[in-house]
Amino acid sequence: MSGLFGSDSWLYIILIGFFVGLLGRFFMPGNNRMGCLLTIVLGVAGAVFAGWFGREMGWYSAGQPAGFVGAIIGAIVLLALLRLISGGKKG
Repeated sequence: MSGLFGSDSWLYIILIGFFVGLLGRFFMPGNNRMGCLLTIVLGVAGAVFAGWFGREMGWYSAGQPAGFVGAIIGAIVLLALLRLISGGKKG
């Protein structure tokens, strides 16, 4: 066991997901109103998406996670897709 903040810890994943989600929301222009939980989900999903896309493109090997910058880019892409699906509603 690698401790409370080890790279395989759920707390570590949640904290990194939160920061990735915050940065993704910061760099994506527009109104991205979401709470803490959705910000964490956005960050974690961005990292998963970036890892999958990187493996498909040959940038990462199997089992290798996306980097921090890749996760932020993944979160931005997911926010853009969400905006496209929702029709870019204001409010």
